[in-house]
Amino acid sequence: METTYRGSNKMIFGIVFGVITFWLFAQAMVNVVPDVQKDLGISLGTLNVAISLTALFSGMFIVVAGGLADKMGRKKMTYFGLILSVIGSLCLIFAHSAALLIIGRVIQGLSAAAIMPATIALIKAYFDGPDRLRALSYWSIGSWGGSGLCSFAGGAIATYMGWRWIFIISIVFALLAMFLIKEVPESKVETAQATKFDYTGLVIFIITMLALNLVITRGGDYGWISPLTLVLAAVTVIGIFIFFKVEARKDNQFIDFSLFKNKAYSGATISNFLLNAVAGTLVVANTYVQVGRGFSAFQSGILTLGYLAAVLAMIRVGEKILQKTGARKPMIWGTILTGVGIGMMAFTFLPGFTYTVVVFIGFVLFGLGLGMYATPSTDTAVSNAPDEKIGIASGIYKMASSLGGSFGVAISTAVYSAITAVGAVESAASAGIITNVIFAALALLSIIFMIPRSRGNKAKESTEDEIHDDTLIPLKG
Repeated sequence: METTYRGSNKMIFGIVFGVITFWLFAQAMVNVVPDVQKDLGISLGTLNVAISLTALFSGMFIVVAGGLADKMGRKKMTYFGLILSVIGSLCLIFAHSAALLIIGRVIQGLSAAAIMPATIALIKAYFDGPDRLRALSYWSIGSWGGSGLCSFAGGAIATYMGWRWIFIISIVFALLAMFLIKEVPESKVETAQATKFDYTGLVIFIITMLALNLVITRGGDYGWISPLTLVLAAVTVIGIFIFFKVEARKDNQFIDFSLFKNKAYSGATISNFLLNAVAGTLVVANTYVQVGRGFSAFQSGILTLGYLAAVLAMIRVGEKILQKTGARKPMIWGTILTGVGIGMMAFTFLPGFTYTVVVFIGFVLFGLGLGMYATPSTDTAVSNAPDEKIGIASGIYKMASSLGGSFGVAISTAVYSAITAVGAVESAASAGIITNVIFAALALLSIIFMIPRSRGNKAKESTEDEIHDDTLIPLKG
């Protein structure tokens, strides 16, 4: 669709507000676990399922939403996601049992699936060159920064206003986002012929992911060798095998595996999955300091202020490093800082004040690392997909984010809950946090082996050239 419209700051703020409706408010649940559990009278296991379901449903449907955004309109899909965000928030506001809580969390996941790839595609459609990098940086501030802000803001709101107010404010942000992007023209791919959607692949994928999530989150409650857990595990293994078997023979794949022929795109997506998996750190650390150290939700949120400030500051720094050196170096150093910061939080044997200081410093390093990693990783994925596949490519990249967050939270809390049932809460917290250090280490390996080195002083020029190139070309280093 031809248009002379160029992206504006108003558009950027609208997109950021839209992204924040998920990363700030839907994910604020990580810091209000004790409050919600007490208010609704539900088990920790049920609440962990509700927390992970948002990211899980986002991950399962984000590729679908990305493809639909390309065909039906990226602005239209963004609006649809914002409307779902309002509906999901209303479900949580009026929840008085697990049922409405879970329904609301699922709807919030679908909302994120619609918003994330569509907003990235809008940025690529209406921004070029350095302006695109700036817009992507602000998008990352809403995304990665939102994950830090959720802990502080969610804790403060829950402590002084009640946890339901988190979602009242979320509705306000969604409405603001709609207002700010109302003048943005529609953007979509004009295709000569319609392609049949891969519903078979989607159904197999959903069944497989749900079975895997239940094994991780509920396996301890069901019994790890109980018939139900073993059946779910079998469904997971068989589902993965069938999915790859069926998809390999299709032209209209649910996940476009041709994008992964580019090694660096694969490296960015895999490392993105693993670094989002460390989101489990926020759940375990916040729950531990409240349950094990007697902090309020607001006090535990204050511990993450350093993370919030660091991630917001470093996102623009990561953009500048990307322009000078290419993506590989800031992605590597960002991942190392993230792993070190998380590791410091595992020192639960330290006494009260000392541990508080160590955790605060750990969160600062955590934020510095993620902030440095964010823009180079997003740019690596986005700037190397063809226009006709940018929604799908963005969807796959964000699917990695959502599924990584879902399974990271599920695995970390499962480890924490399992050890809490038989041992000290300090040991449980250490084990849950160390699980996230392992995720960071695996992310580092994927970057080292899959993201190519930059070509010396030409890194900046090659980055700018690739941003203007709308073909699928080798990614920058």
